[in-house]
Amino acid sequence: MADQFQPTGAAATLDRPASGTAYLNQSALDWQETGTQGFETKPLYESSSGDMTMLMKIAPGAFSKAHAHETVEEIYVLEGSFYDDENSYVPGDLIIRAPGTMHTAGSKSGALVLLKFSPG
Repeated sequence: MADQFQPTGAAATLDRPASGTAYLNQSALDWQETGTQGFETKPLYESSSGDMTMLMKIAPGAFSKAHAHETVEEIYVLEGSFYDDENSYVPGDLIIRAPGTMHTAGSKSGALVLLKFSPG
């Protein structure tokens, strides 16, 4: 993940269960500031192999400069609208980026997205 979206505080994430089901009540977690103004995250899951799942809240008018991730990035838009260099996206849209793909990110009206990062 790009450093500009790293949460600034420690977060408890869900561990992968050896068997059965694991559960995390995300509504009990606090939003964490990132290195980019207007972008906050709630880390939900992180594995030792580099898989990560998080919620990201993007404030109206927030914009991030061009960046890339070392992993595959999947973005699923839950609420609001989100845009990058190529398109604008609305709830239900899924975006998948290959490792190293340069892009910007922003929202004119605000957005909530589910992010998943996994090693390429």
